[in-house]
Amino acid sequence: MERYALEVGWEWGGAQTPAAARPQVELVRGPVEVIIRFDAPFHGDPAPDAPRGPLDGLWNFEVVELFVAYGPDQYIECELGPHGHWVSLAFDGVRNAVACPLPLRAWAKIEGHRWWGELRLPAAAVPPPRALNACAIHGGAEARRYCSTVALPGKTPEFHQPQHFADAASVRQC
Repeated sequence: MERYALEVGWEWGGAQTPAAARPQVELVRGPVEVIIRFDAPFHGDPAPDAPRGPLDGLWNFEVVELFVAYGPDQYIECELGPHGHWVSLAFDGVRNAVACPLPLRAWAKIEGHRWWGELRLPAAAVPPPRALNACAIHGGAEARRYCSTVALPGKTPEFHQPQHFADAASVRQC
């Protein structure tokens, strides 16, 4: 089993997020499945007007994301929101979606000011990582916050920067 742990500690623009406001994301690679665990503050953003499950455009709501780069421009993006909505996409080139690996299972649960959740995907759908980045988005239109494990460059939020993700060896846990 391989285990990777990430903390979302940077706001867009380079300011550090307060320790209590940092989502934690864990990736566990097993021989049959990959488990992605989410532990994050719940900011109380409204739930999407859709049943739990896959939701295109989830990034417009409160969400935590994990990017797994396995080639120079090949990566997977998996998102989970506190209300049980999810998205998973595979890319070949920046923002060039080529597939949607489907989770075997997905769940999320809110308790007070925190939420937890998990996505389980087939191991074949998530190649061994070269680099990783976890991100979080929350807040209304005027107070929207974009946060990341890695302080990414750019004047406007753009998480699709696999060349700047954290080296997988630096976030691997024994």
